[in-house]
Amino acid sequence: MKRIGITGPTGAGKTTALGALEELGVTVIDADQVYHRLLAESAPLRAALVERFGADILDSAGQLDRKRLGAVVFADPQALEDLNAVTHRFILTELDRLCGQAEAEGRHAAIDAVALIESGVAEKCHAVAAVLAPRDVRIRRIMDREGISYDYARSRAEAQKSEAFYRSHCPYVLDNDGSKTPAEFREEALALFRRILEE
Repeated sequence: MKRIGITGPTGAGKTTALGALEELGVTVIDADQVYHRLLAESAPLRAALVERFGADILDSAGQLDRKRLGAVVFADPQALEDLNAVTHRFILTELDRLCGQAEAEGRHAAIDAVALIESGVAEKCHAVAAVLAPRDVRIRRIMDREGISYDYARSRAEAQKSEAFYRSHCPYVLDNDGSKTPAEFREEALALFRRILEE
């Protein structure tokens, strides 16, 4: 059974590519959803975060308050690095478990993660693919999808890794520059993933 890593900036078209994988019977695991579930449910992760950041990051019920944690880490690059070091360890363990579960059922697994490369998840994948699109195309898609202003969409797009970063780290690239219809892009994604699964 194979593990495929899927990454790329927001607005590039990962949802369509992930849909193609599901169409091929691949179990798709969203690392962001795993992260949020662990923040809400994992007592060991909560304890590790309190040990590093203090009890002020908890609400009155003893649950993690993501806004309080965000206020701490986004103002301090070292704190953000520490947050990633703590959470990535837990996320990697859970992703391994979920992939193992899919593989035990005879299914390939795909991991969708924006920080696939930086977190070390890519090293555990048989193949890594990036879904890319030009920045102006991504900004337009983010605005349409989320109903946000141009400036906010642009700041979101600019906060992510460059196209060059993804191209240098990902052996496979799906370009979704807007010149293809969604159906054509889906067919391109299906063809690439079939090839990867057959290798």
